[in-house]
Amino acid sequence: MTVCTGCSKHGKLVWEEEPKPKAVIAAKGPRTPLHVQIQKPAGPTVDTSLELVHDFHNKIREAREKLGLSHEDLGKKINEKVSLLRKIETGKMTPDNNLAVRLEHTLKVKLIVPATEEKIPEAKIPKAPSRDLTLGDLIKINEKSKERKEEPAGRKQS
Repeated sequence: MTVCTGCSKHGKLVWEEEPKPKAVIAAKGPRTPLHVQIQKPAGPTVDTSLELVHDFHNKIREAREKLGLSHEDLGKKINEKVSLLRKIETGKMTPDNNLAVRLEHTLKVKLIVPATEEKIPEAKIPKAPSRDLTLGDLIKINEKSKERKEEPAGRKQS
């Protein structure tokens, strides 16, 4: 119900409507039609410098059991559904950063860590063989031909 400020002193606020997006009107020129753009409120930003630990589901389950909490108790503490918590503990679902922070605080475990970049070891990358002969290759070929000439007469060269 919408009332004046004088009457609002006699009651209490039960429900408040969400603010509607503001409309911005932009005109291009004197005879061009007006364009209306609706600005939506900025959504939550995701911090890409943080990531979940790889075994988050095991840590959550172990910490919950260590504190002696059931799924229902934990759900009431962090205001989440029991089915969501079960899916997270089985690894079928990944919690968002907001839920992970609440779980960290309630269960007293570390779930979010700084992101690490995967480094590719250089030793495992095979080098492409060069097609051209180098001076070293010519020396090796020359040494092999000298060794073949020095072999005993009983052996045949192939």
